[in-house]
Amino acid sequence: MSTDFVYLASASPRRRELLQQIGVSFRVLAAAIDEAVLPGEVPAAYVARVAAAKAGSGWRGNRDPADVPVLAADTAVVLGGKILGKPQDRRDAEGMLQQLSGRTHEVLTAVALRTASGLQSAISRSEVTFRPISAREAQAYWDTGEPHDKAGAYAIQGRAAVFVADLRGSFSGVMGLPLFETAQLLSAAGVLDWQAFGQAR
Repeated sequence: MSTDFVYLASASPRRRELLQQIGVSFRVLAAAIDEAVLPGEVPAAYVARVAAAKAGSGWRGNRDPADVPVLAADTAVVLGGKILGKPQDRRDAEGMLQQLSGRTHEVLTAVALRTASGLQSAISRSEVTFRPISAREAQAYWDTGEPHDKAGAYAIQGRAAVFVADLRGSFSGVMGLPLFETAQLLSAAGVLDWQAFGQAR
């Protein structure tokens, strides 16, 4: 069934900006879930599970109309198979940045869309290489306030862009919502129709 908007089960301003970038109308709703990594859970399985749980939580919530699709996503910064989550404090953030310094890490973002016909999902994989980051730079970056609530303690769309020596994959995926995969899911659900956009012009 075609709809003219989607519910976004996320409080992330980055994800809102990215949906607006591709012309998707949306309404934000809460989807509080436990985001702890399960014992032995690999990063790809983790982001897929959490994104699906967010979409499912939003779908089961109080929505009107209740048949509109719910979109959710989850991002993980992965270094050597280890997930680097959101930093707990300055020391944690500076430690993450020092781990990432001069190395290549992976960013996985799962996007999930829950509709009346079920759940569809996809995963974006990107590789990001940081130049060497000095301890002083890591301290100064923390002081900007930018890394406080970011996976891996950095925001590629913000000041941390100066650390990025190379990116292979999806810039929007590293930001938190891979637009290629998201557009595919939304188009299949009848939310994003580029032909209709072209006719409107």
